[in-house]
Amino acid sequence: MLKVVGCFVQAHDLWLVGLAALICSLAAATCVALLQHADRSAGRWQAVWLCVAAVAGGSGIWATHFVAMLAFEPSLPTGYDLHLTVLSLVYAILVTGAGLTVAQVRALPLSRALGGAVLGGGIAAMHYTGMAAYEVAGHIRWDPVLVAASIGLGIVGGGAALVAAHAVPGGRGRLLGSLLLVAAICSHHFTAMGAVTIVPDPTLAISESALPARWLAVAVAMASLTILLLAYAVLALDVRDRRRAGLEGERLISLANAAVEGLVVCRGDMIVSANESFGRLVGRNATDLAGVPLSRVLPEAAASLALTGPSDQPLEAELNGLRDGAIPVELITRPVTYGNQPHYAVAVRDLRARRRAEGQIHFLAHHDALTGLANRTSFATRLDQEIKRAEVTGGRLAVLCLDLDRFKEINDVFGHAAGDTLLMTVARSVTALLGTSELMARLGGDEFAILMPCDHAAAAGRLAEQIHEALRQDSGDASGPVIATSVGIALYPDDAQDRTLLLSSADTALYRAKAEGRGTYRFFEARMGAQVRDRRRLEHDMRHAVARGEMHLAFQPQTEVRTGDVTGFEVLLRWRHPERGPISPALFIPIAEESGAIVQIGEWVLREACREAARWSVPLSVAVNVSAVQLHAPHFVQTVHEALFQTGLRPARLEIEITETALIRDPSRAQATLRQLKALGVRLAMDDFGTGYSSLSNLRTYPFDKIKIDGSFIRAVDANEQAKAIVRSVLGLGRGLGLPVLAEGVETAAELRFLADENCQAAQGYLMGKPGPIEDFRKYTHRMTAETSSAKVA
Repeated sequence: MLKVVGCFVQAHDLWLVGLAALICSLAAATCVALLQHADRSAGRWQAVWLCVAAVAGGSGIWATHFVAMLAFEPSLPTGYDLHLTVLSLVYAILVTGAGLTVAQVRALPLSRALGGAVLGGGIAAMHYTGMAAYEVAGHIRWDPVLVAASIGLGIVGGGAALVAAHAVPGGRGRLLGSLLLVAAICSHHFTAMGAVTIVPDPTLAISESALPARWLAVAVAMASLTILLLAYAVLALDVRDRRRAGLEGERLISLANAAVEGLVVCRGDMIVSANESFGRLVGRNATDLAGVPLSRVLPEAAASLALTGPSDQPLEAELNGLRDGAIPVELITRPVTYGNQPHYAVAVRDLRARRRAEGQIHFLAHHDALTGLANRTSFATRLDQEIKRAEVTGGRLAVLCLDLDRFKEINDVFGHAAGDTLLMTVARSVTALLGTSELMARLGGDEFAILMPCDHAAAAGRLAEQIHEALRQDSGDASGPVIATSVGIALYPDDAQDRTLLLSSADTALYRAKAEGRGTYRFFEARMGAQVRDRRRLEHDMRHAVARGEMHLAFQPQTEVRTGDVTGFEVLLRWRHPERGPISPALFIPIAEESGAIVQIGEWVLREACREAARWSVPLSVAVNVSAVQLHAPHFVQTVHEALFQTGLRPARLEIEITETALIRDPSRAQATLRQLKALGVRLAMDDFGTGYSSLSNLRTYPFDKIKIDGSFIRAVDANEQAKAIVRSVLGLGRGLGLPVLAEGVETAAELRFLADENCQAAQGYLMGKPGPIEDFRKYTHRMTAETSSAKVA
C-alpha cells in the first residue's frame, strides 16, 4: 500500500509542489482582488467582474490540485479520465462563481460567510471530482474522517477568507483574504490527499482513453497562463485604481482645503479625514486628526447629535480649540460614502465673527454709536423699569435733561469733528460722576438724559453742580470750544407719574435753564409748562415768518452831531405776528439764535437791506447788525458778497455791526472773517462798545472802521459823572485811533449838546428819528428839487 502523505517528500517533485503553491497564491490574490473590484462596481459590470473572479479562482484551485497531482510520483502507471478532469474544472469555476455571487448579496445575513462556505464547497467538489478522474494501477481507499475534515477545512477557510477581505479595508484586507484562501485550498488538498491509500494491483491496467500526464501538464499550463493573464489584468486595474484614487483624493483634499469652513469626515465617532480649516480651528495639523474621536474636540452631546441628528439641519455647539478655548460653531451633518463605507461629513462653521457682529448689532440697537451711551430706546425701557420698581418700593427718581449751550455754533465754527469730540468728552466726563444705579443716555444731537434713583431732590441738584464743574475743567484748553450745558430736572412721582410726562417735565425745566442764562440748572415747576409750550410755538411760527411776509425792516437814521445831516440808516428787524401782533426783537432774536434760525433770517435781512439801499438816489450808508451765529457761519463772507453782487450796492455803502461778544467765542476765526469782509470793501463797526470784554484789545486786533457807544452810557450822562467820564474816554480813544464814534440812544437835546461839546462825530436815537418804514425817510434817501438841499454823502 502507498500512503500519499507518507511519501510526500520521497514521492513528490518539490519543484512542482512549489509551483502549485505559487499558482495557488497567485490565484487566491487574483480572486480576492477581483472580488473587491466587483464590490466597487454596480450593475452589469459587477456581474462581469464576478465572472472573471470565478474563472480566476476556479482555474487557480483546479490548477493547484492537478499540479500537485503531477508532482506525485507513485512509481505506478497513472492517467486521468478526460471527462471527469474537464468536469472538475467546470465544478471549480461554477461553484466558485456561486460562492462569490452569494457573498455580494447585501440583503442576505452573513452573506460573506455563506459565500465563502459555498466557495469552500467548490474546492471540495473540484478536488474529489479530480480524484475520481485519477487512474492508477491499484485500488484507492478513503479515510472518511479525513475526507470530512478536508471538506470542513475548505468551507471554514473559504468563509473566513471572504469575511476578512470585506471587513479589513484596503490592501490589508486583500492580503489577509488571499492568505486565508490559500490556506483553505492547501489545507483541504493535503488533508484530502492524506485520506487516500493506494493498494497496487498489477492486474489493473490504465484505460486507453485516459489522459496522459504530459497532456494534463499542457492543460494545467494553459490554466496557469490564464491565471497569470488575469493576475496581470488585476494588477493593471489595481494600479489604475490606485492612481485614480490618489488623484481623486488629492483633488478632494484640495477642494476641502479650499473651503473656508471646517470639514471633517467621520466613521461613527472616529475622524477619518479633516481639512486644513478644521485643523486651524482646533489648533492641530489636519493630518494628525485622523483617528481622533470627534467627541474629543466636540462635546459628547454635540458629537452625538452631529452624527445621529437630521441631515442638513444646523446645530450650534462649542468646539474645544487648543489655543482659543471654546469656539462657538455651527454643525451641518450629511451622510456620505467614503471608501465604499458609510460615513458622515460634518461641516463646521466658525460663528465667532457672526457672534461679534450680532453683539455689535445688539449694542448699536441699544446704544449710541458715537458716545457708547444708551440710546433713546434703551433709556425709555430702563426708565419704565425704574418707575415700576419705584412704584412698588415707594422710591423716587430724578430725570436730568442736558443740552449743550451753543452746540450748533461750535459745529459751524470748529467743524463737525470738533463737535463729535465735544460730545464724547461730555459723555466721558459725566459718566465718570455716575454710580452703578444711574444711567446716562444720548437722546440725539447734543441732547442727553440721566436717570438717577434718589431719596431727595437735593441729590439731583448736587449732581447737576458736579456736571457743570466737570465740564468747566474740561474746557481748560483755550484753543478748543468752551463746554457749557444747561440742565433741567424733573422728579418722580412729584412732577409726573409716567415716562412721557417725566421726560417732558425735565425738558421743560431745561428750556427754563437756557432762557435764564444758560450754564445752569433748574427744577421743573408746574407753571413752566405753559411758558415752554408758548416758546416752542413762537419758535415754530418764527421759522415760517419770512415766507409768510410777517417780517419787515425798519430804518433809523444816523446823523452828524454838529450839522444834523443824515449820513445813513441802521436796519432793524420787526415781526408782526398775525395773532399776537408786534413781537419784541428782545424776545424773538434770542430764540432765533438758539435755534439757528438766525442764519436764514439774517441772510434775508442782509439781502433786503442791500436791495433797498441800492434804490436810493442819495448814496447813504446802510448798517446791518450781525449776530455771533452769523459771523461764525461757514459761508458768511460769501453770503455778503452775493448780496452785494446781486443788488448792485457798492461795498463801501454797507456797514456790518458786530458786538464784542461775537468776537470772544473764536477770536482767530472772527479775525479772518472780518479781514475778508474788509477785502470786499465793506465797512465794520463795533456795536455796543463798552458792554463786552477786552474792548481795547479788540480795537487793536480787529479792523474796525467805527465805534458805537452803547445807549446805556448816553442816557446817564446828565446825572452820572462816571458815565460822562466813560463817554469822554471813548471819544478820546476814537480820536487817538482815528476811528469815528457814533453815540446810540440819544433821546434829549441835553444829551446831544453834551456830545457836541465833546466833539462826537455822529449820533443815533429817538431825538433824530424813530425807527420806521423807509418811505418815511424818502426826503433823505432821494434827491428832491434843486432848492432842497440834498443829504450829504457818507
